[in-house]
Amino acid sequence: MFRLNRLTDYAVVVMTQMAHDQQDVRTAPQIAQLIGIPLPTVAKLLSALARGGLVVSHRGAAGGYTLSRSPEEIPVAAIIQALEGPIALTACVQGSDEHCEVASLCPMQGNWNKVNLAIRTALEQVTLADMAPTFDFDRPPEATEAPLGPALRKASG
Repeated sequence: MFRLNRLTDYAVVVMTQMAHDQQDVRTAPQIAQLIGIPLPTVAKLLSALARGGLVVSHRGAAGGYTLSRSPEEIPVAAIIQALEGPIALTACVQGSDEHCEVASLCPMQGNWNKVNLAIRTALEQVTLADMAPTFDFDRPPEATEAPLGPALRKASG
C-alpha cells in the first residue's frame, strides 16, 4: 500500500491550522494546543516546513510562524516534498533518491515515470486551500459543524 507517513499527514494539519487565520503569527505551543499534536512533533514539522520554504519563522517577543504565501499558492505536493523528499514511487523513476540495482535489465524501466508524473501532477493541483477544513480550530470540535479530518481524529483520539 502506498501511503504518506504520519509526520506528513500532521504537516498538512499544521498548515491547514495556519491557513485558518493567515495574518496571525502562531507559536509552536499555540499550534500544538489547537490541533492536539505534541509540541516536539509540531516543532519538528515547523522546522522542516521552514526549510522547505512553506512557513516563515519570525523571531522576537511576538515571534512565531506564518505561511510563506497564501494557501491557494501552496500545493500539497510541496508539503509532501518538504517532509519526504522527491515524490518517487519506485527507485527507477526520475527524481528518485534511490538507485535501482537492475535498472539496465528491467523491462519496466521508464514506464513508472508515467505513473509518477500523474500522481505528482495531481498533488500539485490540490492546494492547501483545498485541504483546509471549514471548522474553527479555536473552538472545540464538538462546537463545530464539520467533522474532524482523519489526521485530527488520530491526533486527538
